[in-house]
Amino acid sequence: MEIFGVPIQAFLGQLLLGLVNGSFYAMLSLGLAVIFGLLNIINFSHGALYMMGAYVAFLALDLLGLGFWWSLALAPLIVGGFGIIIERLLMRWIYKLDHLYGLLLTFGLALIIEGVYRYFFGVSGQPYPVPDALRGATDLGFMILPNYRAFVVLASLIVCLGTWYVIERTRLGAYLRAGTENPQLVQAFGVNVPLMVTLTFGFGVALAAIGGVLAAPVIQINPLMGSNIIIVVFAVVVIGGMGSILGSILTGLGLGVIEGLAKVYYAEASSTVVFVIMAIVLMVRPAGLFGKEK
Repeated sequence: MEIFGVPIQAFLGQLLLGLVNGSFYAMLSLGLAVIFGLLNIINFSHGALYMMGAYVAFLALDLLGLGFWWSLALAPLIVGGFGIIIERLLMRWIYKLDHLYGLLLTFGLALIIEGVYRYFFGVSGQPYPVPDALRGATDLGFMILPNYRAFVVLASLIVCLGTWYVIERTRLGAYLRAGTENPQLVQAFGVNVPLMVTLTFGFGVALAAIGGVLAAPVIQINPLMGSNIIIVVFAVVVIGGMGSILGSILTGLGLGVIEGLAKVYYAEASSTVVFVIMAIVLMVRPAGLFGKEK
């Protein structure tokens, strides 16, 4: 049986692999959307912080003997703490300035972080083992799906939907949104807005670190892994709508699938299809699919 001239096994197999890539896109674009949507900062260092999360897992295993599950808990705390330091020392001075200042500052920060890791680790990839509990694969009939890749999709969905629920459906999320729109009013009710902003930035960075740990067993860990993916992730955020939490999640998953299917039908276009879609969306709806028109 074929689908548009392609064997159904190849079609469904690439569909699932695209969903795995889309999970990483959704996770990273979610962190960007949280930071931009709540703080109005375009965080170009997000890819470098994603890479830091992967290296925390690698160093925890190599130096301390701590496995994947420990790293999944420690990396968000360590890298998120680093994000809090960045926010307190650098970001707090540019909140009222044009978005360009935040973009330039975080771009320079990304180059510094990447340069430091290239100095200590070089550019060759470092392998990271799949945790024992997630080794092996499941026969789906049309493909053999590695158990770890299925876990990545599930974990990404849980984190993404959990974050969306907290921000959009809880009192804490209401405070966060109100604190960015009218901080003086929220502070009058006894809410420590500067602390809330700092923790929000740290949380967005922690999401990048989680993505880095999840990616470690799938790809070779190297200092360039963040810069290789951040451009695509920015395209995902633009298509979904800058600052839209749900838009970033759905667009990340959807574009991962589209990119995967493009490899089946026209492999040469798989690396550019996301940007073609971005150009079309911006022409039709400049605010993005889920963004709010101003």
